[in-house]
Parts: sequence; structure tokens; C-alpha cells
Amino acid sequence: MEENVNTTPLEENKNTVTAPEQEEEGIDVVALLRGLWNGRVIIIICTAVFIALGLVAALTMKRTYSVTSVMVPQLGSSKGSSLSSLASLAGFDLGSASSGSELSPLIYPQIVSSVPFRLELMHTPLHYEKCDTLISMYDYAQADYEKPSVMSVVKKYTIGLPGVIFGSKEKPDIVYPATGDSNAATEATPLVVSNKEQKMLDDMGKVISLAVDKKEGYITLTVVGSEPVQTAELAMKAQQLLQDEVTRFRVEKSQSELDYIQARYDEAKEEADRYQVMLATATDRSQNVTTSTAGVGKARIQSKYNVANAVFMELAKQLEQAKMQVKKDTPAFSIIQPVTLPTKPSNSRSKTLVVWTFLGIVLGCGIVLVKDYWPKVKEMFNKPEKSE
Repeated sequence: MEENVNTTPLEENKNTVTAPEQEEEGIDVVALLRGLWNGRVIIIICTAVFIALGLVAALTMKRTYSVTSVMVPQLGSSKGSSLSSLASLAGFDLGSASSGSELSPLIYPQIVSSVPFRLELMHTPLHYEKCDTLISMYDYAQADYEKPSVMSVVKKYTIGLPGVIFGSKEKPDIVYPATGDSNAATEATPLVVSNKEQKMLDDMGKVISLAVDKKEGYITLTVVGSEPVQTAELAMKAQQLLQDEVTRFRVEKSQSELDYIQARYDEAKEEADRYQVMLATATDRSQNVTTSTAGVGKARIQSKYNVANAVFMELAKQLEQAKMQVKKDTPAFSIIQPVTLPTKPSNSRSKTLVVWTFLGIVLGCGIVLVKDYWPKVKEMFNKPEKSE
């Protein structure tokens, strides 16, 4: 009985000690709001500063325009495509592989992000409002027609200041050595890109992008530019260039066969024409001649002409079949949403101001909360552990 009397007060003391500690661990919303209200001056000052910065950023930011085009590639029907459709029903994705002459749409983003594709877009002549003639994006950027914005200058001399100090020296361009061999033109050589072109190539990822919807089977091409006409022309060029690259891959095999048959066809036609002229000459000469020697010569020419003409006629049939195969392999793109001239900028100044205002409010509230709760947090970490 005595042991029970002694243990119950201890348990009551433990409960009385731990109860306030559990209350302190919870978040008091009323005290939190009271602390924010007491520190409203700091919040107002931070918000006002960020509103001013937001106004400067909104008024000095570069206006950008966005153009979107939606296309559906018409892929040829094959066993691989039917197999992919059956596999998709079972939950497997076989669309990432290219079967035969088919190029999967999942490869299209790699084409758009390739260096030759971006170089072609960089050097495409476009219409700019500040230029009277057509000029490419690369030449327009090198001519410094656009003045840098205030935020880009601030970013350059704050965050990018080490790069300005230590990276001011521009490295010389790498020049591929030229050879005097006449066969060097036919050999494969690496693609050489200058330093200025490389800087612009790195920024082209923000200019053009391609998204593939695997379920619906369509692709979305998005192009961002500085002017409406320039952006629309760049989007049309990118769309046409993508179609040309896909077509080149699809018809590469059939086109090589067509070129081979065309070369043999030209040779056979030239040979058949030559034997035809020789046969006509031999016929004219043997009209008034009754010797057997003239007849033998004419018969030989006649046989050679028959063989050459037969080869020529057969190659003519193969040539027409090869042309039909090239047309058959040429992919078609159904344009669901064509390229349209943008009428409104894609970046909004009001949204920029709202974002900066929100950041100012969050920063002000954070400063107030840290100022009020930092001593408690510091005391909690410095508090010695109680002995059991």
C-alpha cells in the first residue's frame, strides 16, 4: 500500500511537467498572426522595395512572342506499327524504336536540338523591324540592334561579375586544317562552330522546343522570338526544316536506289541511242550493196541494239518504280494548328509585378518570423538534456 501512495504523486508531477512542454511544441496561430501584425512595418517596407524592383523589371523587360504549331506525322503502316499498337494495349511502349525506314516521333526532339538544325535556323534570313533588309538571327545579335535590359545588366555585374572579371578574354576560334588533297572534299570532316555561334547555340534551347504526345500521337513545336513577324517566320522555317529532315531520313534508302537506277538508265539510253545511229548508218550503206559482209555487219549492230534497247526498256520500268517508291516513302505531316502571327506578347508585365510583390511579402514575413522565433529556436538547441 505504501508503494502505491508514493508512486502516484510522482506520476502526477511528470504529467504536470510534460503538459506545458507539449503545449509549447504546438504552433500558436494567434501568436503567429500577432507577431506578423507587430512586424507589419518591416513587411510593408520589404513589399514596397520589391514592388519598386518589380516595376523596374516589368518596364524594362524585353517583350517576347510565342508561336505554337501542332502537327501529326502520317507514318506508313507496317508490321512494326501494328505490333506497337498491340504492345501498347498490353501496357508496353515500343514507340521508341525505329523499325525499318520508319523514324519514331520520339526522335524528333533530338533533331530539333541538333547542331546542324540550330545552325540552319540561326543563319536563316528573317524580317526585323529595325532592319530594312532580311537578316539572320546571328547577324542581328552581332550587330547589337537590341539594347540589354536593366535586369540583365544588374545580373551581369552582380551574379555574373566573376565571369566578367576572369572570363573577359575571348578564346580564338578553332580552325580545321585544310589539306591539299583533291579527294579531301569527298571525305567526312567535323563540323566546326565558332565561339560566337556556340554561345548562341546554347541559347537556342530557349528559342525553339518540341514536345511529343505519345498517347495522342501529335507533336507541338514552340518558337519564342523578340518580334511577331520574326517569330512567325522562324516557326515556319523550323517546321519546314523538321519535315525536310524527317523526309530525308525516310527516303534515304529509296532515293539512293533511285539515283543508282537513274545513272544506269542514262548510260543505257546513251548506248541504245549510239547503236541506233550506227544501225541507221549501216542500213543506209547496205541499200545498194548485196554482199554478205555488209549483211553480217548490219546483223551484228542490230543484235547489239536489241540488247541495249531491252536493257534500256527494263531500266525505264525500274526507274518509274523507284520514283513511285520515293513518293510512297515521303512522309506527310497533317498540320492541325498552323503557324499564326502572334498579336500579344507571351510575357506579361502585370504577372511580373505580381511575382515580385509576392516575393516581397514572403521575404518580409520571413524576416519577422525569424526575428521573433530565432531566440526560442536557439534556446531549444542550447537547452541541456534532462537527466532521467
